[in-house]
Amino acid sequence: MEMNEYEYLNLLLREAYFTSLLSPIQRDTDSPPFFIPLFRSFRSVTAGTTITRIVTRSMSPSQQLMARAFTHFILIMFITFSPFLQLIAGDSAFLRNRHNGARTAMVLPLYLSSPNSTTSALDPRRQLYGSESKRHPNARMRLHDDLLLNGYYTTRLWIGTPAQIFALIVDTGSTVTYVPCSSCEQCGRHQDPKFQPDSSSTYEPVKCTMDCNCDGERMQCVYERQYAEMSTSSGVLGEDVISFGNQSDLAPQRAVFGCENVETGDLYSQHADGIMGLGRGDLSIMDQLVNKNVISDSFSLCYGGMDVGGGAMVLGGISPPSDMVFSYSDPVRSPYYNIDLKEIHVAGKQLPLNANTFDGKHGTVLDSGTTYAYLPEAAFLAFKDAILKELQFLKQISGPDPNYNDICFSGAGIDASELSKSFPVVDMVFGNGDKYSLTPENYMFRHSKVRGAYCLGIFQNGKDPTTLLGGIVVRNTLVMYDREQEKIGFWKTNCTDLWERLQESVAPSPLPSNSEASPPTEALEPSVAPSSLQNGAPPGELKIAKITMLISFNISYVDMKPHITELAGLFAHELNVNISQVHLLNFTSFGNDTLSKWAITPKPNDHYISNATATNIISRLAEHRIQLPDTFGNYQLIDWSVAHPSK
Repeated sequence: MEMNEYEYLNLLLREAYFTSLLSPIQRDTDSPPFFIPLFRSFRSVTAGTTITRIVTRSMSPSQQLMARAFTHFILIMFITFSPFLQLIAGDSAFLRNRHNGARTAMVLPLYLSSPNSTTSALDPRRQLYGSESKRHPNARMRLHDDLLLNGYYTTRLWIGTPAQIFALIVDTGSTVTYVPCSSCEQCGRHQDPKFQPDSSSTYEPVKCTMDCNCDGERMQCVYERQYAEMSTSSGVLGEDVISFGNQSDLAPQRAVFGCENVETGDLYSQHADGIMGLGRGDLSIMDQLVNKNVISDSFSLCYGGMDVGGGAMVLGGISPPSDMVFSYSDPVRSPYYNIDLKEIHVAGKQLPLNANTFDGKHGTVLDSGTTYAYLPEAAFLAFKDAILKELQFLKQISGPDPNYNDICFSGAGIDASELSKSFPVVDMVFGNGDKYSLTPENYMFRHSKVRGAYCLGIFQNGKDPTTLLGGIVVRNTLVMYDREQEKIGFWKTNCTDLWERLQESVAPSPLPSNSEASPPTEALEPSVAPSSLQNGAPPGELKIAKITMLISFNISYVDMKPHITELAGLFAHELNVNISQVHLLNFTSFGNDTLSKWAITPKPNDHYISNATATNIISRLAEHRIQLPDTFGNYQLIDWSVAHPSK
């Protein structure tokens, strides 16, 4: 839970007999695995306390839940007696200030809109790609990276005026969105430059109130988060315009976010810039948008398959396909997103388990930010035996990591699409009788050292009775977190193609012309970013004689000039072109910052660059898929243009 004592106290007071006296207050409740690319380990926080929501495979979620329960007990004891202690001490100013309606920076105003809505008349499978109703738009965003390879998924967010781009880890267990601040001296070197509040004409600091933690001068609200793997983030809270990209029909919105001053651990060393928090809480992007009544209280996430990363994310409602399978999700029973799992079948045969095996305190927890899946001991042993019985013709081999007792098999072939010929179908049966079927990619992962070998991605959860289903279970599955209707839906699909289908079926609304709503041109996805030098049009099918690119670097070299040849070679390798095609036109350095202009020309025997090659080059640079040594620091594609062959 990301909640301090003041927030917890305020929450209880609002729900108790002080309700009539108090105005809306801050409540920052930690939410279960939300729906969007995340950490290999569960990240979660309680004020001043590190609590593991789900760590790595070597840690037991039971310890995390027990620690969380103990912390809740301590906070409840504090809450129970604090109001009376305040009254005894004569501290009536607290209640008086709230009664006078002092604005809390954490609570955004609500706006009313027409309740009328209509359902799409498209084919049931196509209804997915339309807005749930005409009342609310949604934010369609692309996912990048890969959960198993990178440990997280990221999405792009634009903050400020003019917009500054950031690659943020989508974390359903965090309730604050934050990026490194330009004033941060204890932040790592990440994918993009730090956020510069002074460069944004729309940025406003969140001033200190009774409803937030304040800095030493009691001038500005601050935040602090500590995670399971002991990484930390702290900084100040600010408010600015946040844009979701050119492919979203949700207009830019003002929102509160964190501007980091200190980060440690994994947060310091990770390539991604920061965190996009989607848990339940007033600082969550989801809750802020819902409270502003600009989106429905629902979001969806779709991860790519075994060999393909990326995917799609939608903030807001979508019309589910007719064959989407739903499970009830009880928000009262657990702070985590849970499903009502009753049975597991392997190859059509039910595992011989007690009826309450998956009915622990929190139910079956679904967290897309956890990499693998974890079952109670009895369920895991029964599942393992059932799988082994079905795989008698495959050879069992040792796992890739001697530190783990992975269950692995060879002889299934290298084509992931053919795995169903070797591995059985696994069915999850919900309390309502609906069944969600898992293909092998939903419970197996590739052996990293043996070609054509695969390992079981479901593990025993120690002695913990909790069932935890991680991201592997929902690969190539659209998962809809319908918070309003208290249900979670599952629909098998190709998540890699889903982004394109989203764009084909719902034409994006143009962004407002004012600068506060316009993210950088490289944001246009999935097409190549349009160049401002080419009237906003991508190369199309025309032949290209030269690609010109303006790129900025933040380097650690005192003098960039001796390393130009090395950098050109790196570009050639990463862009899959010959080094003779890469040309430095000019560069200017200011301390560690270098602005450079490059050109890519056709091969010596060719007269032009193909559209496919040009698209790949620009896309790789715009999406930061070029891997450069740390000495070259961060890079940013500022602009690009293409020249066509002269007639």
